[in-house]
Amino acid sequence: MSEKVKEMFGSIASRYDVTNTVLSFGIHHLWRKKAVKLCNVQKGQHILDCATGTGDFAIEFKKAVGPGGRVVGTDFSPEMISPAPQKAAQKDLDITFEVADAMNLPYTDNEFDVASIAFGIRNVDDPFICLKELARVVKPGGKVVVLEFGQPAGLMKYPFTFYSKYVMPTVGGIMTGNRDAYEYLPETSARFPAGDKFIEIMDSTKSFTGAKAYPLQSGVAYIYIGNVK
Repeated sequence: MSEKVKEMFGSIASRYDVTNTVLSFGIHHLWRKKAVKLCNVQKGQHILDCATGTGDFAIEFKKAVGPGGRVVGTDFSPEMISPAPQKAAQKDLDITFEVADAMNLPYTDNEFDVASIAFGIRNVDDPFICLKELARVVKPGGKVVVLEFGQPAGLMKYPFTFYSKYVMPTVGGIMTGNRDAYEYLPETSARFPAGDKFIEIMDSTKSFTGAKAYPLQSGVAYIYIGNVK
């Protein structure tokens, strides 16, 4: 993964949570909850959350698997992941957080029941390789879940485009001091293959059966779930 992207996330890490909540009106938390529910996570399962950032998705998974379950959250940016242990501890949740690249995971084959990545796969150098690696560490019959931005259609298209192009860079720049980061993030979202196009990438890995896309807010974001072969 490029050093430029790593540096960018490191530069906004200290204000990342509050900025995301403001820019999304808090709805990203609801999307994570829905993704965990769609996975049908069971008590006691083992979960790997990649590109965990400050740990929000890992925290939602830990609530679902309970004290007997294991959750590992990883991120390639030490600065981004540094607040995560304290956030989990404040909620009395036992989660392991480690620095790791989603395209080269330091875990054994078939180690987890579910592997996830939220708002991170569009930032990896090769989504195909990332998906293969996520599938590698999941047991056959387990799941890989991806939560990622898309390009909304219908009535949502034009207001979302305006918001992404003008409001996000302005507000994000003010709140973090890095306007370039909040120009980069919506630009990558606009270019990233969404919906059926991402399902085609999942299918091309030959690692999944029955991969499905679940649109959120008319395609502002998608939850993708694939069953690992």
